[in-house]
Amino acid sequence: MTKPQLILIAGPYRSGTNDDPTLMEANLRRLEEAAWPIFRAGHIPMIGEWVALPVLRSAGAGGVGDPLAEQVMYPTAERLLAHCDGVLRLPGKSTGADQDVAIARERGLPVYQAVEEIPGVAA
Repeated sequence: MTKPQLILIAGPYRSGTNDDPTLMEANLRRLEEAAWPIFRAGHIPMIGEWVALPVLRSAGAGGVGDPLAEQVMYPTAERLLAHCDGVLRLPGKSTGADQDVAIARERGLPVYQAVEEIPGVAA
């Protein structure tokens, strides 16, 4: 490996939660579970919500159900993907994660289905 890869971790965040903050937090924790193995392998893990949620708060939005969220959540991931070297798609229904995968494939980025597929993680 010549340089660390920026890996977007994509999976369910809001999907299936009915906007219940406890369920969304649990989904975020599941996404974050992949961060350490990616980092330990010498890469940089990224989750779109790590960027989008503070942006929403600073814009005065009342949460992910706020109409402003549509202008922030998916566009944040799309902008991040302009800088990412790959995507880790975790299991679970997620329109946003599916969009991330589609964008990654359009841009020729690798899409990993398991953290162990990322170079250096299994070693």
